[in-house]
Amino acid sequence: MEFDFLKPIDDEIQEFINGLTSQQLGSKIVLHTKEQFPDLNKIKIAVIGVLENRGDKKAVSDVDLVPLRKELYGLFPGNWDASIADLGDIAAGNSVMDTYFAVKKVVASLIKKKITPIVIGGSQDITYALYRAYDDLEQMVNLVSIDNKFDFGKEDEEVSASSYLTKIIIDEPNNLFNYCNIGYQTYFNSQEEIDLIEKLFFDGYRLGEVSNNIAISEPVFRDADLVSIDLNSIKSSDSGNFIAFQPNGFNGKEICSLSRYAGISDKVSSFGIFNHNNSIQESVLIAQVIWYFIEGFHYRSNEYPFGSKENYLKYIVPLEEEELIFYKSDKTDRWWIEIPFISNVNNKLKRNSLLPCSYNEYLQACNQELPERWWKAQRKNIY
Repeated sequence: MEFDFLKPIDDEIQEFINGLTSQQLGSKIVLHTKEQFPDLNKIKIAVIGVLENRGDKKAVSDVDLVPLRKELYGLFPGNWDASIADLGDIAAGNSVMDTYFAVKKVVASLIKKKITPIVIGGSQDITYALYRAYDDLEQMVNLVSIDNKFDFGKEDEEVSASSYLTKIIIDEPNNLFNYCNIGYQTYFNSQEEIDLIEKLFFDGYRLGEVSNNIAISEPVFRDADLVSIDLNSIKSSDSGNFIAFQPNGFNGKEICSLSRYAGISDKVSSFGIFNHNNSIQESVLIAQVIWYFIEGFHYRSNEYPFGSKENYLKYIVPLEEEELIFYKSDKTDRWWIEIPFISNVNNKLKRNSLLPCSYNEYLQACNQELPERWWKAQRKNIY
């Protein structure tokens, strides 16, 4: 059984939780212990550790998630009702590919059971295993990475934390519909890589763009299936990571806001946090990032694609060569734009679909400008 890959949480964590008050998060979660495995029929969110960091050539020690779990379970929950379980850890396999296989099987099973896994690593190449978990679900995948780099590598290079995206793009089966990077820093990426993102009709938002207006990222998360956070995207003064020093990056408040956007998205079905350096300072921040994801999860509105767009306000914007159709939710005031189905070409989409967008993109269309994300979605759909 795939859950045999999971080993119980440490006794040290159990002892720590036993000393907590009944109001703290650790007292309200279900634990995978040596004595019992949680009843997954009652679980909505599952925390999983992956003790694998061989994909990070700069890693200086084995993955230790005990301090992180103590920080997380010592927090107080919000007004939450979804059941949370800590399923323990996936140990590093004999090879990195063995670890990927275990992660893929565990995550795929959880998603099929409508359980959202929060995966804590380990090196960021584990994102590749999370992506492969969707193979059996027969769906296209939208991947969002909060990262200061695009993580491209050479085709013949072994998959690693700095090259996993290439493997996602070229490996079969190719289920990737869209990739979006949030927070890239130009000086860490070659111009050829930036051009390739454009050529593939992928999306990239520079650190400054998002920091100046963090709300521009919300529609991106609303369309994501898998969200991966590279902790190196956070500046060291906020993360406490002075091993891989980063003078620039997101601050603590910003990364928590992005995590909440991911949690509140009806579509996000797996969430990963990677490149943890085992420091106590970073553990404190990661715990709060996870807290905000769970907080967002509890405010999901179950709108499109789960609800019906028939209840939305419909806006038709005529342009010179196009007619754009927008929908506004009367429940949350969020916006979508319709991507039309083109019958005489090889479509990735089989019907009209809705792309999350912002009110500003609606105003842009009213000013006779095609929204860039709509244009890219059209091209990606055809090619």
